[in-house]
Amino acid sequence: MVLSLCAAAPAAAADARDAPAADLTDLSIDQLMNLEVVTASKFAQRTSEAPAAITVVTSADIKAFGYRSLADVLRSVRGMYVTYDRYYSYLGARGFGRTGDYNSRVLLLVDGYRSNDPVYDSALIGPEFPVDVDLIDRVEVVSGPGSSIYGSNATFAVINVITKTPDENGGLQVSGDYGSFGSDSERLTYAKRWDSGLGLLLSATRANSDGQDLFFKEFDAPETNNGVAHNLDWQTSLKLLGKLAYRGFTLSAVHARREKAIPTSAWGALFNDPRLRWIDANTFVNLQYYKAIGARWTASSRLYYGQYAGHGFYPYEDATVILNRDETIGRWWGGELTLTGRFGRHKLIVGGEFQDNFRQDQFNFNVEPAQQILEDRRSSTRTAAFAQDEVTVLSNLLLNAGVRYDKYSTVGETINPRLALIWSPRADTTFKLLYGTAFRAPNTYELYYNDGGATSKANPLLKPERSRSYEILAEHWLRPNFHITVDAYYNEYNGLVDQVTDPLDGLLVYRNVGSAEAKGVEIDIERLFAGGARLRASYAWQITRNKDTGEEIINSPRSLGKINASVPILADKARIGAELQYMSLRRTLAGGFADAHWITDVTVTSGRLGKNWELSGSLYNLFDARYGDPGGPELLQDQIVQDGRTFRVKLTKTF
Repeated sequence: MVLSLCAAAPAAAADARDAPAADLTDLSIDQLMNLEVVTASKFAQRTSEAPAAITVVTSADIKAFGYRSLADVLRSVRGMYVTYDRYYSYLGARGFGRTGDYNSRVLLLVDGYRSNDPVYDSALIGPEFPVDVDLIDRVEVVSGPGSSIYGSNATFAVINVITKTPDENGGLQVSGDYGSFGSDSERLTYAKRWDSGLGLLLSATRANSDGQDLFFKEFDAPETNNGVAHNLDWQTSLKLLGKLAYRGFTLSAVHARREKAIPTSAWGALFNDPRLRWIDANTFVNLQYYKAIGARWTASSRLYYGQYAGHGFYPYEDATVILNRDETIGRWWGGELTLTGRFGRHKLIVGGEFQDNFRQDQFNFNVEPAQQILEDRRSSTRTAAFAQDEVTVLSNLLLNAGVRYDKYSTVGETINPRLALIWSPRADTTFKLLYGTAFRAPNTYELYYNDGGATSKANPLLKPERSRSYEILAEHWLRPNFHITVDAYYNEYNGLVDQVTDPLDGLLVYRNVGSAEAKGVEIDIERLFAGGARLRASYAWQITRNKDTGEEIINSPRSLGKINASVPILADKARIGAELQYMSLRRTLAGGFADAHWITDVTVTSGRLGKNWELSGSLYNLFDARYGDPGGPELLQDQIVQDGRTFRVKLTKTF
């Protein structure tokens, strides 16, 4: 566990009624040591008692360090890193960061709602994430396997984005920013809590970026514009959020649309063609209800509906130029019921889930000239039951045991346990011994997508990927407000779904042929100072290898170093936040290496100016480091160039 000193204040329950994040400089040492989280076990518990390694990033951190997206937030978490291919942002965790996998091996929750779509199982973390980061109260990151509570996709981490409540930023708030490459965004938010207890939050955000011209040496020829993708890095987005809360009920609704040009000529499309782009549209409605039942039990339930639509346009050149369209439609509904009870030394949680994916459709066709290539209409269901018991063996010794059963109509059944022994020999010291398994069910794209036999084919016989994790963790308070964590782990991954070439027909097909093992040590140090300054530093050493060949896997840095510091200035009327991040070299698909690099970001944020104005300015990649991220298998480029020095200025007015 990492107890983030920039973390949230104690949570009352695992729902949108949670109190806003507090300024931790105002908390006592006892309060700091008893902060609570809700994601590890689906109920509020002290971080020192949670059966996992946990990091929390709050709205105060997002403001202090100028984070622009959820990817920026997660990049700051120890042991995590982000790869960007000018299309999507991909999350790496504990040395495992497959390019182009759409983050299907992490589970992304929004207020406890599973946001991974049922076609690609993608977890969207970049500008395509459907919630404006200004509306995030905190992000709880539970590292390691989480399938014993959450099921599929919870292989490397469970990430729960907890949004703000109607009690925060009451009234009307208007915010706008402007930055490099013609980037700008505007947000309008209204929040109110009435005396009756009814709370309302409504917010809309529009964003745009012109992007930049990008040079790719792989296309450096006169017929391909000398390798320059002109005006093909732009993107636009719209994000809408509504929350209605009354007593134990919370109704949330989100809609987001992002359109992104693709400058890399992915999937063999024509280079420097303005028609090459992809559109993501996400919508969900989530109704939650919490109620105490007698003196022992608490019930929480959830009913939800979601839909995802993806549309891509790809120009190709055969005998003539062909405009191809790829289309994905996912629609689903589901429900969850969880009961939490206390019985003497036992804290028991039992529950069940059901999800009906009534549309998992994939289409591919040529627009000009008209030709249908793929028309695949699917539906599926998943059903699950889980239980966990937290037993107080001794006053300073906890045993946490949990198990979950999942049944998929597509790939069958799986059972995943978790065990944790948590010992606190002293009030300021905790040791955790953790074991767990996880799985990832193959998604609809991997099972059924094909291009009519031209280059690929489907494989409906795929089985779930499986992983096993062993971890030991120690944390200690050296003195008030000074905390250190040391975490060592060993993970095994088997039956990984890889795309390979079938030697019988030469077609690409997904098969359970991959395996890997990862081991590493993470160290995290955090300090709060009396004057309000904050410091967090972490280092992760990790090595992840292919179990069959012994080679280190692609896009896996051995070392990650991070330093975050924020200090009040101008007699506490403003705050300056600086973040330094180091990443060691990484192997690429072509056998080369992406260079090691340091990135430095600096943000200055004002307090309240005049009549509730706030102003901030940020410089990203301050020293203009030049580096690239490994490209995925769908790209000709071995590395994708990343941004140099950029800036953003932001102004917010609260009425």
